[in-house]
Amino acid sequence: MAKQFPRTEVGGISLPRMLIGTNWLLGWSHKSFAMDSMIKSRYATAESFMPVLEAYLEYGIDAIMGPISDQQHIADALQICQDKLGKKLIIIDTPVVDVNDTAEGRANALATIKKSAAAGAAFCLPHHSSVEQLVNKNLAVIDRLPDYLAMIRDCNMVPGLSAHMPELITYSDEQGYDVQTYIQIYNCLGFLMQIEIETIAKTIHNAKKPVMTIKSMAAGRVTPYVGLNFSWSTLRECDMVTLGAFMPDEVHEDVEISFAHFERRYPNLEGRSSPNNSQAVLNKG
Repeated sequence: MAKQFPRTEVGGISLPRMLIGTNWLLGWSHKSFAMDSMIKSRYATAESFMPVLEAYLEYGIDAIMGPISDQQHIADALQICQDKLGKKLIIIDTPVVDVNDTAEGRANALATIKKSAAAGAAFCLPHHSSVEQLVNKNLAVIDRLPDYLAMIRDCNMVPGLSAHMPELITYSDEQGYDVQTYIQIYNCLGFLMQIEIETIAKTIHNAKKPVMTIKSMAAGRVTPYVGLNFSWSTLRECDMVTLGAFMPDEVHEDVEISFAHFERRYPNLEGRSSPNNSQAVLNKG
């Protein structure tokens, strides 16, 4: 058996500190339409997800984050994978929720949350595009958030927040909302982060609950060695890194880089290819 990835605990549930990301499985490259299309063509069927999911599971990385309940082909893939391997995957769903303050809006929100539960989600973290509509910076509150958190609890899921806006973490902690974890963008380039890296780092360190970080490699703008070493060096032991991969070999490389960081050694990786591999520096082990 391969070495198993370190774990933490969120809302009473054991989670690996590396979470399976879905942007590079569902077609959100944050780079180009052509690259999005490349991803979607590779992962067009439920069966096509199996190799990369198996690679994660080899290391006990058994939790996946994304809009699972809204993407039927990956929901089907998770079920196929679980049936084949006899291993349960922990689903961290990030649905877009209707937050209109009307009877229809609340009914739509409840239907979305019930759909998340029906997809087998253990965690439900309403998407940041929904929750940010409720933020009142003047009062430092998130209006009506407890209503949606109660819906999530009533559906037997652990509630959290997708908090691209870092104020969501601060306000939630200050108000004592029933939020057990947060999703926050965090990387060494500051890519898509709303304020500077140092302030986000401080916000994460001051958070009362574990934080699930995303975009650790700035959507492919930095190498895994740089991005992962930055994240693991600056996060708490309770926090997590969400990592997407386009192919199984990427999973193996990223896990090795992570283990090397934890063990304070240089990772065992193949060198990058070059038109002239006879250069002395490229031949050093």
